[in-house]
Amino acid sequence: MPDIVVRHIDDQMAERIKTLARERRWSINEVILHALRHGLGLGPSDAFGELLLDPGDIAHLHGTWDASEQAAFQEALSALAQASPDRLAKPAGKATDESL
Repeated sequence: MPDIVVRHIDDQMAERIKTLARERRWSINEVILHALRHGLGLGPSDAFGELLLDPGDIAHLHGTWDASEQAAFQEALSALAQASPDRLAKPAGKATDESL
């Protein structure tokens, strides 16, 4: 894929990009790609859609949850995103006498 340099980004735009990256726990590059995709009317159903999936899509909540439920779910997702894999589950392997 080609690399493109965007110049002359004003301070307000730069701050908004950084804020979104922090809030969503995305890289700055992911925020910019997301903004470009949506600004250009592209989405996951377009060509190469499997490469265009938004990181954290599951974090966008829809439905009938109230604000406290949404906040609790968002907090849980954030905690899972920051947890190291070995803290979430033990690696699969051969059972030993000690583990039986």
